[in-house]
Amino acid sequence: MALTPISEATPPGMTKGAAPWQSGHPVWQLGYRPFYLLAAVFAAIAIPLWLASYLGWLPGGARLGLGWHMHEMVFGFAVAVVVGFLYTAGRNWTGLPTPHGAPLMALAGLWLAGRVAMACFPGAAAALVDWLFLPLATYPLYRVLRRSGNTRNLFLVGLLALLALANGLYHAGAQGALALPPMLPVQAAIFIIVLIESVIGARVIPMFTRNGAPGSAPAASPKRALAAVACMAAAAIAWLAGAPGALTAPLAFCAAGVSLANLLAWQPQRTLRVPLLWILHLSYAWIGIGFALLGLASLGLLPASAALHALTVGSMAGLIIGMMTRTTLGHTGRPLKAGRAEAGMYWLIQLGALARLLAAAGPASLYVPALLAAGLCWSLAFAGFVLAYAPYLWRARVDGREG
Repeated sequence: MALTPISEATPPGMTKGAAPWQSGHPVWQLGYRPFYLLAAVFAAIAIPLWLASYLGWLPGGARLGLGWHMHEMVFGFAVAVVVGFLYTAGRNWTGLPTPHGAPLMALAGLWLAGRVAMACFPGAAAALVDWLFLPLATYPLYRVLRRSGNTRNLFLVGLLALLALANGLYHAGAQGALALPPMLPVQAAIFIIVLIESVIGARVIPMFTRNGAPGSAPAASPKRALAAVACMAAAAIAWLAGAPGALTAPLAFCAAGVSLANLLAWQPQRTLRVPLLWILHLSYAWIGIGFALLGLASLGLLPASAALHALTVGSMAGLIIGMMTRTTLGHTGRPLKAGRAEAGMYWLIQLGALARLLAAAGPASLYVPALLAAGLCWSLAFAGFVLAYAPYLWRARVDGREG
């Protein structure tokens, strides 16, 4: 019997010629595929929709207000990428399957239903549909980690549970069931995601740098990484609790200093010719910048929006697009090499972060132009990802392997 060439082989779980609505289609074979694609499409359209609503250009767009914008960028966009990444990493860590096929289809459908419900049918039912995603998405990861004995990464399940709690508190505040400003749980969720970024970044950025930047010798320090996380958590708690600036500012400056010390030890200067690496280093630098700005905001020297957007647009979106491109290339069997499309996406996110910082902390006359520039950069970056990477995410691996 003739052997099937590897390029024509059908990996386990995938049905050759399956339609996208069938569980055997390549897009349903691993978590990064649907969630990266859905998150990028959503990111590309959500910001223009919010800007049009905010500036009064969208008839009947009142429901797409600031609350919707804050919630959807964190609990919609960012959470989808986090879940897709952790499902993919979880399979690598444990060797056990994370949701794929029909269960992955159901989770992606629930996430999409949450986005539609939050935009079109705000209310208790929409809140429930949206809130259910995180608990239902977290449990399979918990089960895989426990079954494999991978206790080292169980803390991530705890952080996802905290995100679900924050989302529940947001909805309780928004629905008037709890006397809590909806902004507070969103800010808490931002800090939780930044902690996830910091932990994962400290693990992988030095390794990626060592393997991908000739002549580099990054020094990873677990103690310093832990100190950075501890300082970030302390500063975040102080900020959320409304502690005096005399307490919050030193904690935030400490978090910034330790975070940037971590980065300097990873030799970012060695990565300038490698876009897949410099985007991770530069985006990680925004964590330190964000906490430094948070310290200034706690002293009343800057608007809080400047710090929060440094953390969300600069670090969160930068690391997200950097990791989405890298993991998609690697897990679809392609070389880990960025071209002009990737470099364009990376620069657009960084320019968008600077423009958003200018909108938050610059002259009032520049607020709207800077806001529009930031939104344009953001949307072009994620639209670029969709155009360049949708074919990779939609098709089977080029090497015929599973995933």
